[in-house]
Amino acid sequence: MKPATRSLLSGLMVLWLATSARSAPIEPVPFRVPAKLADVAQVVSPARIQLDGWLGARVKANATKRLLNVDVEPLLAGYRKKPGSHPWIGEHIGKWLHAATLAWVNNGDPALKDKLDKVVAELVACQEPDGYLGTYVPEKRFGLYQEADWDVWSHKYNLIGLLTYHQYTGSQPALDACRRMANLLASTFPAKRSILAAGTQVGMASTSVLEPIVLLYRFTGEARYLDFARYIVKSWDEPNGPKVLASLAAGKGVNETGNGKAYEMLSNLVGLCELARATGDRSYLDPVIHAWEDVVANRLYLTGSASDGEHFHADHVLPNRVSAHVGETCVTTTWIQLSLQLLRLTGENRYGDELDRAFYNHLTAAQHPDGDDWCYYTALEGRKPYDAGITCCHSSGPRGMALAVQSAYLETRWEDYDAVLVNTLETSRATLTRDGQEIVVEQKSGFPREGRSTLAVRSAKPARLAIRIRKPSWSSRLTVSSKGSSASLNILPDGSVVVVSDAWQPDTVTDIHFELNSRLVPGGISNPGRAAMTWGPFVLAYDEARNPGGVPARTVGLVENERLELLPGPNLAFRGPAVGRDSGDPRPAVFVPFADAGSTGEVYRVWLRAPGVALAKNESLLADAEESASRDGNVGGAINDGDPENFVVTFNGRKATEDWYALSLREPATIARVVYRHGQSFHDGGWFDASHGKPRVQVRREKDGPWETVGELADYPAATSAKAPDLKPGQAFELRMKEPVTARAIRIIGTPASGDNPDQAFSSCGEIEAFGK
Repeated sequence: MKPATRSLLSGLMVLWLATSARSAPIEPVPFRVPAKLADVAQVVSPARIQLDGWLGARVKANATKRLLNVDVEPLLAGYRKKPGSHPWIGEHIGKWLHAATLAWVNNGDPALKDKLDKVVAELVACQEPDGYLGTYVPEKRFGLYQEADWDVWSHKYNLIGLLTYHQYTGSQPALDACRRMANLLASTFPAKRSILAAGTQVGMASTSVLEPIVLLYRFTGEARYLDFARYIVKSWDEPNGPKVLASLAAGKGVNETGNGKAYEMLSNLVGLCELARATGDRSYLDPVIHAWEDVVANRLYLTGSASDGEHFHADHVLPNRVSAHVGETCVTTTWIQLSLQLLRLTGENRYGDELDRAFYNHLTAAQHPDGDDWCYYTALEGRKPYDAGITCCHSSGPRGMALAVQSAYLETRWEDYDAVLVNTLETSRATLTRDGQEIVVEQKSGFPREGRSTLAVRSAKPARLAIRIRKPSWSSRLTVSSKGSSASLNILPDGSVVVVSDAWQPDTVTDIHFELNSRLVPGGISNPGRAAMTWGPFVLAYDEARNPGGVPARTVGLVENERLELLPGPNLAFRGPAVGRDSGDPRPAVFVPFADAGSTGEVYRVWLRAPGVALAKNESLLADAEESASRDGNVGGAINDGDPENFVVTFNGRKATEDWYALSLREPATIARVVYRHGQSFHDGGWFDASHGKPRVQVRREKDGPWETVGELADYPAATSAKAPDLKPGQAFELRMKEPVTARAIRIIGTPASGDNPDQAFSSCGEIEAFGK
């Protein structure tokens, strides 16, 4: 190196050291009880990690656009005046405290810290003398009462939130409040009743308090909390209990354990990891690993989440549609927590791989790219239901995003070396302390556009350190080279590379090369005849908003040997060939990450027709038609997506004399049969009033031509405006024409019903289909 360059580096080193001295990272309060099952890979304070790049931008948006701006007043209101506005309103403030504390420690935002301090003071002030910190009235506490059956659950999240705040601030009032809560719980269960009798989902909701109870034991060293934790685990085996540990230890799947409720079960498994760590008893850990393996093998979506209808189901049953309530964000977040727990306890690559899958896909797909909103469920096709509400998932998603920081770099050992586990290929930085000096590991990366990054190690004097670089499963190769220090390279059986040096020099550069290109993924058992596209860790989707005038998502087909072209611009997007209904000559199509798809409200789809697979013969002629309605309603479904349960309504709080739902074709089609499927009935409408005539079927023979009535839905029931017969969601009504009609558009038109509110009226539609015979 030239002297002038070395002098510049020395000057920068002095500046960096001075800056580090002025702003010491926030460190966690140490546990009083050390782990008896030590972590193979240890998390470090979020203050010591800076995560940039694609995922870092999402983390930053989560902190600045969501957590900083959450209106905490509705979340605290139920503590000030009981009962709260709904049974689980109490969970939200603890979740916010957990996520916001981790975000503040990471970014040092004084405004967020000020908000945290005020919320903690307010929450602790609401605690009653006996330790109760919930939102229920005295006569409905710690039981399964109507509209009051989530009491222990809310205490769990208050414990998690306040313990996290204490961990990074040393707040004694927060810790004391946690003691009082735990003392109340331990004196109530089992002396007064079983803890199973105070939680939904066969008791799994209440027993998930296991996690913070174990953490409280480790913070305080008070054995009574460990005794209570052991009682919680024993309670699973009571009559009618969920048998969580026994079932999993016997080799049963998570769908056969308890009632299969995913969120609550995963929460209990996270607690078992903490109990194994605290006690050293692997009999708590091995069943958890079995459960994790069962989810990955049989119940995990390509996009890194699980559950439909909030439950685990039979092997490989993974529906994609909106109405299946796919991938609850609470499940995604808790799956991330569990995978991080197991990465810490074992150091195994596979857990890092699943963190990648979840962070880059289902978690960020649930988060609006702007960072200010979340989805409750996130289907692999349809429209994303961002709704800005106060839901469990709006509070859980930010917790998962905050964990991305601590998942990026962990401390470990390699032979007799201190080591850092590099679990990210994003531009990022980790600051470690060894032998009294700070060591900075800095990564500058071309990810996600280029499969190359560089690592540099900086310290005041040469450092003795090993760097373990995880080989991600989405890359077929990982090559590493190092220049500037005497370093050895060690390739592990899992493909990871460990770079070891006794004296890392400031000018050392470690080059990392990994595969980053498109790949076609077969649909397998869950999605026969379909395929998906990926780019590195990203699962891609076809988004109609990025393909104006192109093939509708429902009819898109992929082609053999598909290779995607990375498009320029600030957001990831790719161009590749695709076919439409006729499977003719391919035409260009744009694909985007599932994480970005649907953010403008348009239809998207992950699993598309596999190369060479024709559109189903019974597919509606309207599958690629453009939909419209007489009024925009408050349910954002679709009427030609093949999913009658994903309905639309015309509800806008106003009266109307007619409602219609239309589908316009690109080219004329010959139609012999039309099927209308009912959406859903509500107390105040949602059906057609047939007292003055059944709903009619109309067609347009020419583009923008007049509407012509060709028949009515004669089998539609004799509903009135105020009263509907027993209409079922998705129920079909059909018009079979005497002679086929060639049309460019078709619509169903009728009079909307008002139910018990005559000041307004609306209808609904689950699907409109048309067939040539």
